[in-house]
Amino acid sequence: MILLDASRLTARRPDRPLFVDLSLTVADGDRIGVVGINGCGKTTLLRMLARDGEPQENPDGTVGEVRWGRGTRVGALVQRPHLPPGTVRDAAGHAWQGEAMLTRLGMGDLLDAPTDALSGGQAKRVALARLLAGDHDLLVLDEPTNHLDLDAIAFLEQWLAAYRGGLVMVTHDRHVLDRVTTRVLELDRGSAHLHVPSGRHAGSGYAAYLEGRAERETRAEVAEQTRRTLATRELAWLRRGAPARTSKPKARIAAATALVEARPQEAARAGELSLSMGAQRLGSKGIELRDVSFSWPDGTDVLAHVSVQLEPGDRIGVVGANGAGKSTLLELIAGRLQPTAGAVEVGATVRIGHYDQLGRTLDERQRVRDAVAGDKGQPSLDDVALMRRFWFDGDAQFAPIGLLSGGERRRLQLLLTLLDQPNVLLLDEPTNDLDLDTLRALEDLLDDWPGIAVVVSHDRAFLDRTVEHVWAVEPGGVREVRGGVAGWLAERAAAPSTSGSSAAAPSTTPAPASRATRPPRPTGGRSPSTVRRQLGQAERELQAATERRDALTARLSAPSDHRELARLGDDLTAAQHALDAAEERWLELAAEAEALGLDVSD
Repeated sequence: MILLDASRLTARRPDRPLFVDLSLTVADGDRIGVVGINGCGKTTLLRMLARDGEPQENPDGTVGEVRWGRGTRVGALVQRPHLPPGTVRDAAGHAWQGEAMLTRLGMGDLLDAPTDALSGGQAKRVALARLLAGDHDLLVLDEPTNHLDLDAIAFLEQWLAAYRGGLVMVTHDRHVLDRVTTRVLELDRGSAHLHVPSGRHAGSGYAAYLEGRAERETRAEVAEQTRRTLATRELAWLRRGAPARTSKPKARIAAATALVEARPQEAARAGELSLSMGAQRLGSKGIELRDVSFSWPDGTDVLAHVSVQLEPGDRIGVVGANGAGKSTLLELIAGRLQPTAGAVEVGATVRIGHYDQLGRTLDERQRVRDAVAGDKGQPSLDDVALMRRFWFDGDAQFAPIGLLSGGERRRLQLLLTLLDQPNVLLLDEPTNDLDLDTLRALEDLLDDWPGIAVVVSHDRAFLDRTVEHVWAVEPGGVREVRGGVAGWLAERAAAPSTSGSSAAAPSTTPAPASRATRPPRPTGGRSPSTVRRQLGQAERELQAATERRDALTARLSAPSDHRELARLGDDLTAAQHALDAAEERWLELAAEAEALGLDVSD
């Protein structure tokens, strides 16, 4: 059944088109991800699809339109939703279904809180809960994973993958794009490109998008090389003089002139985003928290007896439910908050760069160029070049910060954080609002980062690529997690549910809260026979986990009532987390076996 048919949609900014003559059809079962650089028109398009924005005039004078199927029930999630007055419970609606969704999205403790007391992230979670609890044929979601913790994202991912209606979604979460979308719509320099998975990419719209984009760029390079070769020949022909020209048709002359004068389409952004600006030398001592506790002035305890040590070269990911104290931990490390008890010791050479969630260092009335110039008054030539490196060209340098898009503000905040050449990077939700190109550039920076990096994030793909160790912030303390993000999610999925959070506390007994420092690396190592035995056991566990996941997936596709589907969905989520943990364990053992010279293919 056709749920939405959009034809010939156009949107422009004063200086450039966002998209022109865009058409899109969405049917039952379609799950379309919308991607593109910040400012390319993704939010504008979703507003049009939800009939909250009007298409602009096409080059031929016509105006596009959006038609919904007869009786189609459409639900839309905007970036900054406005909730009605009343309690969170009332705003979510739908009786017990609304309360259940609020709990799964981490709002179970705030059911009776007034909506006007919520943060922007909390308000978005309430709006999302209302949508998921409702009965919609088509969902139009703008950045639904922003402000969700890993538990809630895992739940949302599973829910959307099983959703049988139509879905159009803007997200920069690559894990969600890979697992959920069946097609990806890419907006690029005024054009739209729809990527449909096939062959080895069947089932992954994100993989199809990556391959399609690479192929398009390759074709453009080949076409430009061909044009240059032909232009060289035609230019030689044009220069042969009047006798040669009079013997050729005028159309040939016009075509040759056009070929010579043609230029390739300008890149969406000038140059590559290079975040590396160097770092101050970091000595042998980093940062140490010694038996640190923190409580808010009203007596609310956040962290208790935390002892962690950050050493040069550390890449630490920090996970935990919303409100557990992850941002507070970074504020304590940065010195923005003082511990209630204990001490934070900072090495003499430490220089901290703190990239927080709120961008509190940004003055919305200030222009971009003035923020970069700082106390100098006027930006230097180096400052101007730096702004261009971060894709702030031309008029963008003179724009007030308050008029920048969410992604542009985050990119400016990143520039200002790196400007002082810190050797300790504290990144609090760095992936929120950043487009995929900027995320990849940030990952490249962390690959070669010479100092310490501590990353609080709910973006699983980003954590998997950038950190080596994971700390879990849980009620009262901090502990290191075996198996990284996959291991932590598997613990959460295996634990019994609670009413106040999006998932339960780990079922395993955590290490003492006062000792989150990594255990010393063994000097000897295990024997080859032990490693071989454990590798065989891990391989059997991986096979069993794969078979259970596949069996549940098959059962989920069979007709069933909604209660059975909900139970199967939860079982499938737990099975997927267990599979991820088993795969992580096998990879670790395989690497150890290879280091010992064992053949892992035995």
